[in-house]
Amino acid sequence: MKAHSAAWLAAVALAAGVARANRPDFREQIVVPGGRFGLGTDHIEFPLDAEGPARPVTVKPFVLDKYEVSIDRFAEFVNATGYITEAERFGWSFVHEKALDEAVLQTITQAVQSVPWWLPVDNASWSHPEGAASDASGRGSHPAVHLSHADADAFCAWAMPGGRLPTEVEWERAARGGKEGRMYAWGNKLKPRNKHRANIWQGQFPLKNTARDGFKWAAPVDAFGPQNQWGFHGVAGNAWEWTATEWCDPARPAPDCRGKQAPADAGDVEWVKKGGSFLCHKSYCFRYRVAARTKNTANSGAYNLGARCARDATPEEQRLVENGSAVQVGAPEVGNAVPPSTEGVTDGAKVGYRPGQHAAAGADEL
Repeated sequence: MKAHSAAWLAAVALAAGVARANRPDFREQIVVPGGRFGLGTDHIEFPLDAEGPARPVTVKPFVLDKYEVSIDRFAEFVNATGYITEAERFGWSFVHEKALDEAVLQTITQAVQSVPWWLPVDNASWSHPEGAASDASGRGSHPAVHLSHADADAFCAWAMPGGRLPTEVEWERAARGGKEGRMYAWGNKLKPRNKHRANIWQGQFPLKNTARDGFKWAAPVDAFGPQNQWGFHGVAGNAWEWTATEWCDPARPAPDCRGKQAPADAGDVEWVKKGGSFLCHKSYCFRYRVAARTKNTANSGAYNLGARCARDATPEEQRLVENGSAVQVGAPEVGNAVPPSTEGVTDGAKVGYRPGQHAAAGADEL
């Protein structure tokens, strides 16, 4: 795919600027206290996902984004760096068939046999979520999707000093909000007081989404309010979130299974992702539970796959959470880090980037 034009980048910058002026920019972060907690669950829904057994882990204090990375935030990154995502370089990404109009459907001749509702759509990317005829206008507060692991890692490195993806242990610590044994981030009932708490598939999957929670596809990253007592939004449903943990089975752990890390752009590496998405339904993808997990290869992207960023806590921030309570902190300064693998930047585009093969995900991976 060609480099982003100057006019296109200017339009992105203008849109991001307008967004900042008119609504929250979703940069807030939360300092999460360290400590010991139970990772995973003994109430296993998907044995092949290695959800359990529950096992004790210890984590140091860290800082995590309050919200999923929004389209507006990712647009700022692209404008500042000229970054081109792997979906843009490949020229296609996966989109759910029900999100596509008839004209697009007529152009598609392939599907993933095990999950035929997932279709490879030409030019689908973070800025064109349903393909070339679509755009992200009016959706700046929605999660940036179609992100590969390397895309997410590059954004986090740019977004703040020391920015990175959270490990699985960090992510689950934050999503639990300091509470043990809960099925969901907020408790054990999916709809406490008959109130929807997350953006997930309503109705019969994959045929009909009734959108009873208010959203058929992605929702703004703050749509359902805080999902736990520590104030995190979107840790259940909306978009899957990459972690910095390489996939392995904790029931048969290698010595470094709990938090193993590898180069972000290693295309054949499988990475843990957490949180579920707006396409999850109990009959198919009951993975909006806090202990749920699954995987994707590093270069995979999809209509429901995004990220949120983390960093190490400073000594001062560590002192703030010594009492075991999380603390919200202000937005970090952006643009203080260079995205990885950006050698040879020319005319606003990152060149020489090694995307590997854009892998089709298995039946339980999207």
